[in-house]
Amino acid sequence: MNTCDLCDRHENRVRVLELPLRDYGGRVAFAGLVSTVKALEDNSLVREAVAEPGNGRVLVIDGGGSLRRAMLGDMLAQTAVANGWAGVLVHGAIRDSGAIGKLDLGVKALATCPRKTDKLGQGLRDVPVAFGGVVIAPGQWLAADEDGVVLMDSAPA
Repeated sequence: MNTCDLCDRHENRVRVLELPLRDYGGRVAFAGLVSTVKALEDNSLVREAVAEPGNGRVLVIDGGGSLRRAMLGDMLAQTAVANGWAGVLVHGAIRDSGAIGKLDLGVKALATCPRKTDKLGQGLRDVPVAFGGVVIAPGQWLAADEDGVVLMDSAPA
């Protein structure tokens, strides 16, 4: 079911992310339960998250909207694919967009930046994050496609 149909059929349950995200992954449409990382210009916890079994989940990275450093690159994206993640949504920047576009992974982000992040082990895992007019919490269900991103407390029946 696409995001437009979800909005039409579940109007009172759906929250729409209000951000101009771009599609970078080889998979445009993806959905799954949410896991989160909150970190500014440090992707140490992103590396930790994608190294775990994804089980079809979506990793939501709140990078504070920063475009100064890329929170996801091709090596972490390849790890996400290998470990069964459905997608990655970045409130910030990614890098290696050409390589990421060839992977069977949904990736949405604000923009690209060639600069890598610091690796200081800073940030938080699996905490609620807020951006784009919504609060995104671990365990919520996220669906994304070419029309946008929607969130629900649980997957539609």
